[in-house]
This record gives sequence, structure tokens and C-alpha cells, in this order.
Amino acid sequence: MPSDRLPPCKKVWTTLVTNTKYLPGVLTLNYALKRVQSKYPLVVLYTDKFPEEGHAELDKRNIYKRHVESLNPATHRDYSEDPRFYECWSKLQPFSLTEFDRVVLLDSDMIIVQNMDELMDIPLNPENRVFAASHACICNPFKKPSYPKDWVPENCPFTNYYQYKYNDDWEGPPTNSGVSMCNGGLVVVLPNENNYQKILAALNSSATASYDFSDQSLISDVFRDKWVPLSYKYNALKTLKWIHTDLWKDDEVKVIHYIISPKPWEDVPDSVDITNTFRVWRDIDAERIEKEKSDSNLYKI
Repeated sequence: MPSDRLPPCKKVWTTLVTNTKYLPGVLTLNYALKRVQSKYPLVVLYTDKFPEEGHAELDKRNIYKRHVESLNPATHRDYSEDPRFYECWSKLQPFSLTEFDRVVLLDSDMIIVQNMDELMDIPLNPENRVFAASHACICNPFKKPSYPKDWVPENCPFTNYYQYKYNDDWEGPPTNSGVSMCNGGLVVVLPNENNYQKILAALNSSATASYDFSDQSLISDVFRDKWVPLSYKYNALKTLKWIHTDLWKDDEVKVIHYIISPKPWEDVPDSVDITNTFRVWRDIDAERIEKEKSDSNLYKI
């Protein structure tokens, strides 16, 4: 097994990788965090499936990494309509990483466009502020028949986003808004063994058969009303830009999340991107590649 390299600090960003399909996203995510001058490093969490050629690319860039075991439920739900959810259970592993004081999980199909180090200081506790995340958008714009029937615009917490009073700049609608579900793309985690055991208990129960969206369904259920809602800007789903046009503000957004296929690193023309957000990822990726060619100090530890 390849050797792990962990940073000396106690607060980290993490992303999970199981194959090389998402490796371009991982590399550009790491560069984007450096680009916005985050004080905190990225640690790539990898499973046994991640191949040697992937490790070589991480090691070449001095990216920290840590092995995690794959998580799977005792009762499997049929995700054949959305097979990506089969891999998502392992995204719950940051709850177990008690060697860190705080872990912020990022999906590798995200791009960071503004510094968001403030997430490392949002008040959390293991009893009733277990994690922080943005809400799931439940508009179901692609009318996927596998999605729940109550996933409609009138129930979406982003539809009436500005009806709520926000005491902090990082705050989002109350946790009981919409269907009380977070989006699992960015999760601010307070690692805690007791809460991790609650997650494992849920994975070993029959409850997983009812979870439409694997990891995010599980933590929204197990920690119902015990999570902290974040502003949309920390997990700006690309679809929000054309579904919730009154919500998206370019100067506010800190993270763009490229949910659903295709991904911006795939060989597709810009014209297929009706949200006009692919250009953001592609410009930063091009900058990364150019800097890697010319700056030998870019990834020095």
C-alpha cells in the first residue's frame, strides 16, 4: 500500500477519490485552494480501488493523502438510475478522522473561487451541532423519475431563500426547510468517535434501503436538526444559476459544484453547459497546468 503523508496541522480540507476518472478534479481542487491562499492543506482520502498511477500524480505534486476503508451498507438500495451513489458511502469517513480537530469534506467536482477558511471556525459541538452543510436543492430540474415526489420547486429551501433572517454571513436557511436534507458536496465535520458509531449503526441497519441519496440522506436522518445550515455560496450547485436566478451572485459564490454529468474536465464543448460555469473550472485548470510547467516551487512543502 502506498505510504500516507499527513500534514502537521489539525484542520484540513479533504476529498475522496476511488478512481482516476475524477483525478483532474482532485488536482485542480488542490491548486484552487492554494490559489485562494487557504491556510489549510488538502488531504486526499483514497480507498483500495485507487490505482498506482493515481498515487503517482498525487505524489508528484506533494499532495497529502490518507487511506480509508470503503464503507458499504448492510442493506443495498437500487441506485441503477444514479450509480454514482454506490461510491458515496465512503464520504462519511471524515467523521472518523479524530486525529484532526476539523475536517471539511469537498467533492472533487468542485472548484474554489474565493477563500473560505472561515468554515474552519464555525461553532460546532458533538451533541447538537454535529456538522455544517448547505441544503440540497430539491427542484429536480431534469425531472428524474427516481427522485422523491416531494422534490419540487415549491418545497425547495432556495425558492424563498431571502425570506429568512441570517445572523451570520455564512448562514443558510434553517435545517427544517424543504425536506430537511443537506447536500453532501461540502460538509464541515467535527470528527467524533461516538457520532461515527451512529453512522456505522445506520449503515448496518435496514434504514439504508430508504435513503434516496446515500451519504447525504444518512447524515440528514441520523443527525436530524443537529446540523448547521450554510449559505448556498459554499456549495453553489451549477444548476442553481439557471433554476434560482435571483439567488446566484457571482461575487458571493465561493465554491461551484459541478453536479451531474458531464464534468468540466470531460471532452465536451462549452455549448453543452447551459449554466455557463464550465469556463470557470477550465480557466483555473489551464492556469494550473501552465504554472506546473513553469513554477518548480508550486508544490513544495
